[in-house]
Amino acid sequence: MTAKQKFIEEIPLLIPRSSITTEVNKTGAWRFVSPKYDEKTAPCSAACPAGEDIARIEMLANRRMFREAWETVMMENPLPAVCGRVCFHSCEQACNRGQFDQPVAIHHLERFLGDLAISENYQMPASERISEKSKKRIAIAGSGPAGLSAAYFLTQLGYECDIFEAESEPGGVLRRGIPAYRLPEEVLKNEIARMTDMGCRIFCNTPVTQAFFKEAKERYHALFMGCGYGSSLQMGIPGEQMANDGLAFLSQCRKGKASVCAGGTVAVIGGGNTALDVVRSLVRMGSKPVLIYRRRREDMPAFAEEVEAALKEGIKIRELLAPLRMQVHGGDIVLTLQKMKPSGFDSEGRMRVVPDGANTVTLKVQQVFTAIGAEPGEDWYVPPKNDSSFPPPSFSTSSKRLDMSHCTLIRQYLPMIFGGDLTNPVKSVTDAIASGKQAAMALDIFFRDGWNAIEEKLAECRVGNGDSLSFEMYLKGNRKKRNPHIVSFKEINSDYFQPADRITPPLLCPEDCLASFSEPEQTYLQASAIEESGRCFNCGICNDCDNCRLYCPEVSVFIENNRQINMDYCKGCCICVAECPRNAMGLE
Repeated sequence: MTAKQKFIEEIPLLIPRSSITTEVNKTGAWRFVSPKYDEKTAPCSAACPAGEDIARIEMLANRRMFREAWETVMMENPLPAVCGRVCFHSCEQACNRGQFDQPVAIHHLERFLGDLAISENYQMPASERISEKSKKRIAIAGSGPAGLSAAYFLTQLGYECDIFEAESEPGGVLRRGIPAYRLPEEVLKNEIARMTDMGCRIFCNTPVTQAFFKEAKERYHALFMGCGYGSSLQMGIPGEQMANDGLAFLSQCRKGKASVCAGGTVAVIGGGNTALDVVRSLVRMGSKPVLIYRRRREDMPAFAEEVEAALKEGIKIRELLAPLRMQVHGGDIVLTLQKMKPSGFDSEGRMRVVPDGANTVTLKVQQVFTAIGAEPGEDWYVPPKNDSSFPPPSFSTSSKRLDMSHCTLIRQYLPMIFGGDLTNPVKSVTDAIASGKQAAMALDIFFRDGWNAIEEKLAECRVGNGDSLSFEMYLKGNRKKRNPHIVSFKEINSDYFQPADRITPPLLCPEDCLASFSEPEQTYLQASAIEESGRCFNCGICNDCDNCRLYCPEVSVFIENNRQINMDYCKGCCICVAECPRNAMGLE
């Protein structure tokens, strides 16, 4: 070893170390902006008519907190097992994950939670407002999704509710208009039973008539009208009496009393969801249905998924044909159809069609079903156009009217609120549920704070910038603290996510689907529900990923009950905000 090497080795290695804390150097004095925890609104929640807190629901499901996830659904929607089957999930169209790979299967997860709640007999904990039990009683006309929803939320708010149903069993369109392959009987029964267990009373075979109003003021403090569409529209063509009513057919199918010729060709006139339900039911009964629609296939008001499902089941759609007349010929029905052609667009942006000259075609079938639309069973089921048109006029002394996004409230001899399909801009089960919720909240505001407070207080409960309302926000829950800003995909830090295929639940083979009214899609297994919910970005909410604390160079993020920022040391570098995957932080 040389002298130089020995000298180097003998140099002491001294590491400087402070003997006092560096906390005296408060780097927060350098700060020009301050980060903050700022939970925002997921686009799926804003798109959901019921305003469900979807980001939180998926987060809880992924943590195996299924009971809590179900309760979060039930805070906004009392029929999760139903909606998980029949809702056409506008939430998934808005899902930010769809711009990354595929949208989260929100409706499958809702169905999983709804079915789990039925099998485990979950019961919704009573609202804190139940302790303020109201002495007011509300009458509800119709036990469809709107009436059931109104009763559920009013009961949660402490009111007594009586539901009056004209049919022998409750459910409205859920029971009479949706085939069993989409909504099994047991699922509907269990969802309704949960509400009756809460105290909602349902009186079947008891239609609300004009005579009812004469005594309503003595027994009830308000009336919710959710009667829905009960009368099918007529085509107005010669021989129409030979056609069968599509709505009545679906009702008979649910009761197991439908009689249809097996193996014959059947024409179904219409292009809406009811028409699709009719053709898909007919094919399961051995018939060969043909759907006749006067516009183009892409103009059909039926939801696109229903159309695709019908095509996969072999159902033929003949477009740009309108019925002219029906005649009997040799035991068959000859349907004469007018050829139509596109001719620009109407004021609503929908394709307008006109007759294509005198060109017609004929179709020989064994039966014809109509499903071209429906109307109220009685004129007074809908909000009156003027005060004098509403029965009974002898009670009408003064009147006020408030048109809301899903309901119309009229104050006459007692508050009357009209909802459901008769006032909804979109005719869907989830929109009907939203209507019942809005009605319940509006009535509660009216009784507590007066007519003039309704619009302002409802606006405080809006989810994002749309029409959806949150019951949790109305009860001043934690959700009310969120920023209404809707998180966009560009605000998601997608570097923290890996592509993952959307999980499809088990499916019956096509042959088995057509052989019975069994559900084509099955419910998620628990492992699939956990995995699929893990695909959710949880847009706008904190899911405890801890990036903010891990990346903070000043170690100024700490946890004490929840995450907090020590502003004495936060120098405003904004790394925590940049590294938050879900945009649950912001700057001010």
